[in-house]
Amino acid sequence: MPHGKPAGVPCVQLDEALRCRLFGRPERPAVCGGLQPSAPMCGSGREEALAWLGRLERETAP
Repeated sequence: MPHGKPAGVPCVQLDEALRCRLFGRPERPAVCGGLQPSAPMCGSGREEALAWLGRLERETAP
């Protein structure tokens, strides 16, 4: 996404299984590589992880 990913919009690089198509590739954005998973971030499953990411998007919105 040349101008960044808007909050609430899934990344265009996610495949059908919601895995990053650019993982491990040099063209993967630095912000993605810098986002390291942690227990608080991942929670107990997908719903908690998405809630955490949603808060991060809201807190960093312009």
